[in-house]
Amino acid sequence: MSLIILKTGGSVITEKGSISRAREAEINRISTEIATFRKDSDSQIILVHGAGSFGHPQALKYKLKDGFDAQGAYLTHTSVKVLNSRVVEALNNAGIHALPVHPMSACLLENGKIIDFHLGQIKVMLEKGIIPVLHGDVVMDRATGTSVLSGDRIIPYLALSFKASMIGAGSDVDGVLDEKGSVIKKITPLNFLDLKKNIKGSGAIDVTGGMGGKVSELLELAGKGVDSRIFNASRKGIVSRFLYGEDVGTLISNK
Repeated sequence: MSLIILKTGGSVITEKGSISRAREAEINRISTEIATFRKDSDSQIILVHGAGSFGHPQALKYKLKDGFDAQGAYLTHTSVKVLNSRVVEALNNAGIHALPVHPMSACLLENGKIIDFHLGQIKVMLEKGIIPVLHGDVVMDRATGTSVLSGDRIIPYLALSFKASMIGAGSDVDGVLDEKGSVIKKITPLNFLDLKKNIKGSGAIDVTGGMGGKVSELLELAGKGVDSRIFNASRKGIVSRFLYGEDVGTLISNK
């Protein structure tokens, strides 16, 4: 049975220029597209979503990238859990069995790198036909106290651990864009060296590296034999097209 890992960016499901404001219609639409696909396919799905305006403003205010702050960690995690609950609720309302998996409770980092990730509950969820829903989060870090763990860094770990067959990162743009705003159809380690200085993405607040960070994470994954796509999840039907295996957005590949 194949496994698909789908990431929906915080820029798609939240108003990233605001504080803790969800795009309810987008969350519901994406949930419906996933539910429709599930009726046609027995593929397993793991969903990872960004924090957007439910995590980035708090992380910036308390400077969590620069050092430990217990109150900042609490408020950031509390905020992203609210968004996660809305996503899980929308999926269940669309007819999908979905449950939350909070990285704060499942992961341990060291200098920002994942060194421990409890995957047992995710494995059981998949076996039972449940979609695990993870998200960007603030996570305990053995060296620094806490670190911000983006959904883009969760994806490669899960992809390799569960041998995923399809990886998709849904953003609010049509793919990875060049300096002229055109979609780059394919990125490999070779052409990324020339492209990265001109890559454009969302202009909203982002403490996790933006589009360049996303591509870097996925290129590392491609180097281990797993291709992925970055596409526009804010356009109706594009998530569905990705799930059905169509050529959408930008392909991230090792060759």
